[in-house]
Amino acid sequence: MQLKSMAIFDALDAESFKRDFYNPQIPCIIKNFDYNKTAKEKWNWEYFKKILGDKEVGVYNNKKSDAYTPINKADGYMKFGDYLDMVKNGPVELRIFLFNIFQHAPKLTNDFAWPDEYMKGFVKKYPMLFTGGAGSITHMHFDIDLSHILHTQFIGKKKVLLFPYDEQYKLYRKPFEVLSLVDFSNYSDANRSKLNYEAFPAVKMANGFEGVLEHGDTLFMPGGYWHHMEYLESGFAMSLRAMHPSLGVKLKGLWNLAGMRSIDTLLKKTMPLKWYSWKEKKSKTSAAKELSPA
Repeated sequence: MQLKSMAIFDALDAESFKRDFYNPQIPCIIKNFDYNKTAKEKWNWEYFKKILGDKEVGVYNNKKSDAYTPINKADGYMKFGDYLDMVKNGPVELRIFLFNIFQHAPKLTNDFAWPDEYMKGFVKKYPMLFTGGAGSITHMHFDIDLSHILHTQFIGKKKVLLFPYDEQYKLYRKPFEVLSLVDFSNYSDANRSKLNYEAFPAVKMANGFEGVLEHGDTLFMPGGYWHHMEYLESGFAMSLRAMHPSLGVKLKGLWNLAGMRSIDTLLKKTMPLKWYSWKEKKSKTSAAKELSPA
């Protein structure tokens, strides 16, 4: 892999952000974003446990999907407070994602502001919480709706690996899915890495970015970027989503949600092994073309 360290700023004004990162679609990390100042000071394990500890949440393990894995189906359910107690004492692989905590506790939205001067189109009904124990992994994928993301880490640290959408074939994208066939788990640790360059040689050619998010850091992730995240410490983060300004990208995101996912769900149910085998073969054929371009 050809990786660059993401640019990191203590602060970044809106004009510079739009010129240097938003418009050219380049990720970056901003350490002190004013919009989340109150949340950065207030949000901790006990605060969330106190106001939401009795809510039941879905939890997810580190296993990569296979022919039979349902889309976004939790591997189990438990009380949010019990989960937080478990995570605090980590390491634990279980994580929570796409949890709209603000539906259950609307007052939390008073702890941050929407940075509309940085980008337009925020989906303000759906800020999402992501929580994971030390060692938990979010496997390589891109967000199906192709939205831009501001992702703020409020507790703990995690390592982030990003690739532009156009690197999809070098990453062995599975057709009709948003997932990579490759396991990037512990990619930077030679002793534990599951990254198999012999089986997936095109990954060596992929151009991407990496960085580490710490307490209060905000990652700007442009729409469609592939991302893989590893929790170095137990922690939680919030994502604010903003629709892509391009009509073409919006329509592509709509197709992904309504068309592509429906087709994949149907064929997973009716012919799982044959469908998965075709996707695996197609993904490797597309990658081979990247190795030997015409």
